[in-house]
Amino acid sequence: MMYGWGNNGFGAGWWIVMVLMMLIFWAVVAFAVVALVRRSGSNSTRDSATDETPESLLRARFARGEIDEAEFRTRMAALKEHP
Repeated sequence: MMYGWGNNGFGAGWWIVMVLMMLIFWAVVAFAVVALVRRSGSNSTRDSATDETPESLLRARFARGEIDEAEFRTRMAALKEHP
């Protein structure tokens, strides 16, 4: 009895099933990696946003040059008046 590629019990198209299973496997792996990366990125962004106080946000805007010194002092005084 000769055992070759066509006589292994799967028929002639077994390789199509194997290729499809391999593609599905790698698609699941890629999806899992993307999901983990997105989840870890969203948590770090959310945590850093909740740790910032209004004063630290105001100082950061002043440091970046988005507001001038007069506006910084006015807003800082307003924050201190209304806690």
